[in-house]
Amino acid sequence: MPELMDRDRNIALLIDADNASPDHLDEVLLVLGELGAINVRRAYGNWSKPALKGWGQLTTQHSIQPIQQFDVVKGKSATDMRMVIDAMDMLYRGGLEGLGIMSSDSDFLPLAQRIREAGIPVYGFGTAKTPISFQNSCTRFFDVAALAQNGEQTDAAANEARAADDSLLELLGAAWKQSKRDGEGFASLSEVGQRAKAVQSFSVRNYGARSLSELVRGMPEFQVRETDGGGLLVRRVR
Repeated sequence: MPELMDRDRNIALLIDADNASPDHLDEVLLVLGELGAINVRRAYGNWSKPALKGWGQLTTQHSIQPIQQFDVVKGKSATDMRMVIDAMDMLYRGGLEGLGIMSSDSDFLPLAQRIREAGIPVYGFGTAKTPISFQNSCTRFFDVAALAQNGEQTDAAANEARAADDSLLELLGAAWKQSKRDGEGFASLSEVGQRAKAVQSFSVRNYGARSLSELVRGMPEFQVRETDGGGLLVRRVR
């Protein structure tokens, strides 16, 4: 079942330019923009480095504020610390309703945990190699490469990829088992989704779907049925 979002929620996007590719910025802005209004957009790094040249034009194009952070010690970036300080400042000023972190650096795990403790969702954007500890510290974690690839996949190819994902099947199967089921074995799709998300940082977009119902309908292991009231039920059939 699609998650209902307030498009006016105040969301901040903090980009670790040292550990994020500008090639995936469009996908990040698209996904995060569906979760709320990205009113704060900042990219952090030592902009004198040639490696960050690719971010230059994009900061202007997408109204992203470049934050200069010099390397205090050679070979050691202070970018992470500056991002954490700014995030905590926003938390204590109030009004923050969502935080996006674009980075594959596990150093942001404590930050994600602290922001979530305050009841504010954290959306992580990184590569598939991002440490699982940071991925699961986020409310949702998005594989930026998968977001880009899924936009180019055909529906048949996307469905085949989803069906072959054993970890996804295990997660949703366990969530279904834990959910309240009727005499025919059907459970509320909404409850199944909530239980899956409680276990780990789970995003249907990582599997090429825009909603949980679309994702599950593409998995032959599950059957989806609509109730008279318009709700959706699901049961595992294989």
